[in-house]
Amino acid sequence: MLTRTKFWPVALVLALALFGCSLPSVLTGSATPAPQATPVPAATIPPLITAAVQVAETPAGGQVSTAFDLESKVIGVYDSASPGVVNITNKQVGYNFFMQPVPQEGTGSGFVYDQQGHIITNYHVIEGAEELSVTMSDETVVTARVVGSDPSNDLAVLQVDLPADQLYPIPLGDSQNLRVGQFVVAIGNPFGLERTLTTGVVSALGRVIESPDQRFIGEIIQTDAAINPGNSGGPLLDLSGRVIGVNTAIFSPSQASAGIGFAVPVSSVRRVVPELIARGYYAHPWLGVRLLDVTPDWVDVLRQAGMDVPVTEGVLLIEVVAGAPADQAGLRGGQRQVQIGNSILPVGGDIIIALDGEPIASTRDLTLYLDARTQIGQTIQVTFIRDGQELTLPATLTERPRE
Repeated sequence: MLTRTKFWPVALVLALALFGCSLPSVLTGSATPAPQATPVPAATIPPLITAAVQVAETPAGGQVSTAFDLESKVIGVYDSASPGVVNITNKQVGYNFFMQPVPQEGTGSGFVYDQQGHIITNYHVIEGAEELSVTMSDETVVTARVVGSDPSNDLAVLQVDLPADQLYPIPLGDSQNLRVGQFVVAIGNPFGLERTLTTGVVSALGRVIESPDQRFIGEIIQTDAAINPGNSGGPLLDLSGRVIGVNTAIFSPSQASAGIGFAVPVSSVRRVVPELIARGYYAHPWLGVRLLDVTPDWVDVLRQAGMDVPVTEGVLLIEVVAGAPADQAGLRGGQRQVQIGNSILPVGGDIIIALDGEPIASTRDLTLYLDARTQIGQTIQVTFIRDGQELTLPATLTERPRE
């Protein structure tokens, strides 16, 4: 289950009450006396543990110094980056079972982008907000306004009015040269606990997750650094204290960290955020087609409908929007309709199998290629199947209509 990590504090309290749990001391402010440790005579320590203790006493330059080096780097990242991490509160009105308006409040994370007061977070953190406030690292609470947002990349930019000496921008790093196994640090506000640090590694690269507008976000970073509700919008950092991603979601049946977290790469931030600041939205390249994924099962259906389909994967053009780039390029949508069960399917259209020589096996592939590899005004080469023959035509991309 993919879970966006925005946090609703009221829901946590209700969940604890429903399960008959008392609030832990960290939430209630109560303290539990620590148990007293019982000394263990040195003679009873097994030889293996004794050897480990001896290794731990290796002089500087040995294994301990390496551990201390890593520890020092993590501490350094927190000291340099945490002043730039903020807590974002989203206030809106919901409705109860009796359709009566009920104030709701959720929190997420973000980080300072520049000294003009711009703050980067996730789109889903600010979605539907009627009022947004930001708690800075010095506990200053200020009202924030939305400068721009892009649901397709799950990114948003807020702005606060504060003097430059109260803003601590976190530098952007590089996500193009990341390696699996590289150490990373996440800082955010899980369950409302401000500026919490967790560590881990890059677990995988190039993941694809669904965006808040039911499209796809590609080149996602997967990490095992603990990410929980409330971490959304916070930075994922390298050991130099640079942002390499924006923490956005977790995969977890329990809706808490299961060691599989996802972050939007900083390459997307570099591409999208300047546009959000300049114009309030990000212009996505557009081909202007409605698609159906070609799968082995659909191939059988299409062949029974009389189409010549010599491939087992690609995207069938159900419809080509009049005047859109695909239409101007000469691509063809469905030519006739057939009934399949209770549905009517336009068939006979072109089947796209590649863009600029890159194989396209699904709608997801096409969407990711256009978003990550192209720009408005660029001419791409579209390879497709028509009446059993492979053809290629140029198409010049335009801006996707805003919904």
